[in-house]
Amino acid sequence: AAYCEWLTEQRRSRLPNGYRFSLPTEAQWERAARGGTTTMTYAGDLEIVGLHNAPALDPIAWYGGNSGLDHGNGYDSSSWPDKQYHHTSAGTHPVGLKRPNAYGIYDMIGNAYEWCSDWYGEDYYTDGQTDPTGPTTGSNRVYRGGGWFFVARYCRAASRRSTQANRNSYLGFRVALSSRGAE
Repeated sequence: AAYCEWLTEQRRSRLPNGYRFSLPTEAQWERAARGGTTTMTYAGDLEIVGLHNAPALDPIAWYGGNSGLDHGNGYDSSSWPDKQYHHTSAGTHPVGLKRPNAYGIYDMIGNAYEWCSDWYGEDYYTDGQTDPTGPTTGSNRVYRGGGWFFVARYCRAASRRSTQANRNSYLGFRVALSSRGAE
C-alpha cells in the first residue's frame, strides 16, 4: 500500500484526474485473473493427477509441480510428492515466461500469491454483490492465486487465503490503477 501511494505521487502529473495506484480489491483481482472466463483458470478447468501435478497448469503457471530452478539457491523441494517434473530446488521465476490470459496479463495464477486490498471476510461471496469489497476492518488481509511453493489445487482463480501482514518468498503484489477511493 505504501508503494502504491508513493507511485501515485510520482506519477500524479501523468494520471487522469482522480486516479491512483492501489492494490486491487479481491473482485478486481479475480476478474483480471479469470481473463473473461468462468473456469478454474483462464486456460480452463484443472484435472489434478497428483498433489503437485496438474498438467493444464504447466503452460500458464509456476506451482509446486513445475517451479524447479536450474540452480540450487532455491527452497529445498526434494521431498515434495507427486511433482509434475523432478526438481530438488524451487522458487519464483521471471514474469512473462508462461502464457498470458485473454487480457494480456501474465502470472495471475501461480508464481507468487498476490496481496489484495481487502480485509478477509468468510462471507465474501455469499451476499451476491457486484464488485464487492471485503469488510472495512479485520485482522487478516487476503492474498490470491497460488504460487510456486503450493500444491496444484491452490493455483486457480478462486483460490483465496488470508494472513496477518507478513513477508514470505511466496507473497507478492500487483499494482492496479483505479478511480475507486481516489481523493
